Amino acid sequence: MKYKCIIFDCDGTLVDTLDDISSAMNQTLVHFGFPAVEREKYRFMTGWGIFKLAELALPEAARKEETIQSAGAYAKQLMDELPPEKSLSKPYPGIRELLTQLNPLRPKKLKTAVISNKPDSVLQRLMCDLFGHSAFDAVYGLNPGFAPKPDPAMVWDFLAEINCNPHNAIFMGDSEIDIETAKNAGCYPLGVSWGFRLRETLETAGAASIIDKPDEVWGLLDAKKI
Repeated sequence: MKYKCIIFDCDGTLVDTLDDISSAMNQTLVHFGFPAVEREKYRFMTGWGIFKLAELALPEAARKEETIQSAGAYAKQLMDELPPEKSLSKPYPGIRELLTQLNPLRPKKLKTAVISNKPDSVLQRLMCDLFGHSAFDAVYGLNPGFAPKPDPAMVWDFLAEINCNPHNAIFMGDSEIDIETAKNAGCYPLGVSWGFRLRETLETAGAASIIDKPDEVWGLLDAKKI
């Protein structure tokens, strides 16, 4: 198989954002008069988008649509306004090196993209702050009115833009949402073990393979053929 692009998830795949996510949502909970949630619990709440995160973080009795929408919007504002110098988010070990190695292939042989349920404004700034404005061929975050992953629409939009068949694309992520997205889109579902979810979660979701270090992706990319 000749792969023509790699699509990355963001949170838990490219970047460890757990501190910033938990901080923003806990500030939100306290603002609305609810108890904060233990940081580690956020590992299993992220991935579906800011409003689902708000729903899961709120006490069950408070999960009314109006409260969810208000809390999600407040948390998004906190994320939008977080100064880069105060952000605790950082690329996982080996990610910068992988992107540097992939970069020479991008013009003609291998396109790269980030597709995330993170709010688009937050994602765009984070990717630029951490990797520069041209590290990827495309960056797709979630905008109002658009379907979140595991709906494959964002993936198909990108693949159509670069004229790439889904079977020639790798979707790389750390959660069951990413694996389901890859399968729904017809891409190769590649799991990563260093993120927020457990390996067993990825296996159950149907990951075709799971890597433990970013450079192991080269096992799928035959450099002589791409």
